Amino acid sequence: MSETLRLTALDSVHRALGATMTDFAGWDMPLRYGSERDEHNAVRERAGLFDLSHMGEIAVTGPQAGELLDHALVGNLSALKPGRARYTMICDERGGIMDDLIVYRLADGVDGRPHYMVVANASNAQVVLDALIERQAGFDAAVRDDRDAYALLAIQGPEAAGVLRTLTDADLDGLKYYAGLPGTVAGANALIARTGYTGEDGFELFLAPADAEKVWTALLDAGKDAGLVPCGLSCRDTLRLEAGMPLYGHELTRDTTPFDAGLGRVVKFDKTTNDGRFVGREPLEAAAERAAQNPPRKLVGLIAEGRRVPRAGFPVVALDGGAVIGEVTSGAPSPTLGKPIAIAYVDAAHAEPTAEGAEPAVGVDIRGSHEPYRVVALPFYKRER
Repeated sequence: MSETLRLTALDSVHRALGATMTDFAGWDMPLRYGSERDEHNAVRERAGLFDLSHMGEIAVTGPQAGELLDHALVGNLSALKPGRARYTMICDERGGIMDDLIVYRLADGVDGRPHYMVVANASNAQVVLDALIERQAGFDAAVRDDRDAYALLAIQGPEAAGVLRTLTDADLDGLKYYAGLPGTVAGANALIARTGYTGEDGFELFLAPADAEKVWTALLDAGKDAGLVPCGLSCRDTLRLEAGMPLYGHELTRDTTPFDAGLGRVVKFDKTTNDGRFVGREPLEAAAERAAQNPPRKLVGLIAEGRRVPRAGFPVVALDGGAVIGEVTSGAPSPTLGKPIAIAYVDAAHAEPTAEGAEPAVGVDIRGSHEPYRVVALPFYKRER
């Protein structure tokens, strides 16, 4: 292990559990504890516990904190009410995606000033922090790096609420999706958010790093009879892939706009702050028009007819003639579907779902062999509510 890798507060716990560790965005993180498939299925059927302390928390506070975020991000964050969260993105001046984010509006400070927490992907946390500081000029707001202030645990799956309910004083029944509230978990203060990246119901718990081990152990003990297991980043990736959730560096890049990724809904052109201006507005307006009129490509799901697994970067081809019509952005075996699946950008002319009973017209070039794949609308999996 490189000495430069950062360790979470649960590093010794992961090693005691026999986790296979991996370098992820400069952090030494658990990839798996045993079988990736078993961990994946535990989340789908029961519950899984993740250490996500590598994520990047950034505080934005002050009288014009909302206005700053409206200017810096594509969403209308000043409209968020305390206790709610929103999925959004930060784009560059060309409209390219720098990162996708969750922004929480926390309770106002004791001074009555708005308080937001921006959660960035680990690989982009410094980029997002630097951009927010740069875009802060002219606003009465402060940007603070809070990455060392939090450990982040996630409990996900149909049994997650039942397990967490035994350890918290928070009203979980009243906690809506994309909302958060302060409470205690196993006696530790936490921000309890009903968010996640698995396609299942679940919670993300923002804690002081000193409390992480106590809460982790309490959750595993409380969830033993419910089948709760520790889970690594590997199954988190297959869970989000089945749920059709994008991953930065794959579906989302500086060369894609939110409209390219089918996520134009996160861009709010009707903001009332800053006279409606925000970074990347003009290119994003052009991207919105292209997407509405004649999109060059679309993001689709692909399900294999055979057993060969596609990977990011593999060409997508038309089976009639073999012309390259797109590229896989993410691919893996799907434990839930029992088949290999992929997300891919394809030419708009080939983006229509394969009709029931029809032969696939699209394939993936897997080491020279054009393997047939059915085109489907995302997501591959949606939980019953």
